[in-house]
Amino acid sequence: MENGKKSPSSRRREPITDTQLLLTITVCIFIAMYVGAMFIWGGGFKKPQMLFDMLNDNAFLIIISCGLTIVMITGSIDISVGGVTALVAMVSVMILNGNLGLFNGMIGALGLPEESRIFFALLMSLFIGLAFGAVQGFLIAYLQIQPFIITLAGMFFARGMITIISVDPQKAPQELMDILQTRINISWLGSVNKKGVLIPARMEIGVIIALIIVILVFFLLRKRQLGRSFYAVGGNPQSALMLGINVRRTRFYAHLLSGLFSGIAGFVFMMHTGAGNATNATAAEMNAIASSIIGGTLLSGGVGNVAGTFFGVLTLSTIKSVVTTSGLRDPWWQSISTGAMLCLFILLQSLVLMHRRKGGNGK
Repeated sequence: MENGKKSPSSRRREPITDTQLLLTITVCIFIAMYVGAMFIWGGGFKKPQMLFDMLNDNAFLIIISCGLTIVMITGSIDISVGGVTALVAMVSVMILNGNLGLFNGMIGALGLPEESRIFFALLMSLFIGLAFGAVQGFLIAYLQIQPFIITLAGMFFARGMITIISVDPQKAPQELMDILQTRINISWLGSVNKKGVLIPARMEIGVIIALIIVILVFFLLRKRQLGRSFYAVGGNPQSALMLGINVRRTRFYAHLLSGLFSGIAGFVFMMHTGAGNATNATAAEMNAIASSIIGGTLLSGGVGNVAGTFFGVLTLSTIKSVVTTSGLRDPWWQSISTGAMLCLFILLQSLVLMHRRKGGNGK
């Protein structure tokens, strides 16, 4: 070739990375499952609202799964996210009800309208999430305590705090919930009922928040130095240290972001349910871990993609919908199907990565 340049056709294509491969597998399996459900069961699966209902119900799970994906990429774990989400939801409902005297007094002293309680509830949600993330991140990153032990203690602490601040379940005022539960109508994705009336698809504000966070985290992991540091620390901490990466600070930031997203998820959960209860977000941390693994994030660290986590949440929700549509409404059937699917994905990931390692194509 002239000037020693290679033509585009002769350039060697870059091999697909482990992260990209696992993401492709997740997306293909989700599409196959959903399309299969449309043909086999039909009904609601053929209506766009079914997909939007899955997003509406799992917006908070998408958010905490994003934080957990970041933590797992660094080779750590955070099982406090469900407890923090429940605590934030309870505190938010109590602020909206005026049951927390501090905020009620501030609103009265400043002469603010009742709607300002929403703003104070959001601020408190962010504060609680950041507080949990900062404390747990410091203990894990700088004192080098096992993350499972620290976040397990955080989960128990958050669940215990719920019963301390309020023994009875709480319900947010309807006039404020009417604001928070405003839905966006998407008429061009609607469906026509038996009477010929167009029913537009409806999406909650929480879904918009979740999608924005997915995009921001995707940009962080792919385009920013901090995101690349997460992968480096999870892949090999010693090598990351030799490259000049502050491993402890990187792990701290990962847990800080996980706590922040848990706080946001708690507020989104409250927006969806309008209720505060000690049983809120039960097993959310397990579902978030399952969604991340199904999405291609490895527990060993260094491999993961937030886009895969997003489809992991949808895959998990599709499994539950299929089980319910099949007439198996008992909760243990959903647990059995989720566990079986999780084992299948872990086995599939192991086989694929093992084959790539033997072939020398993995990254």
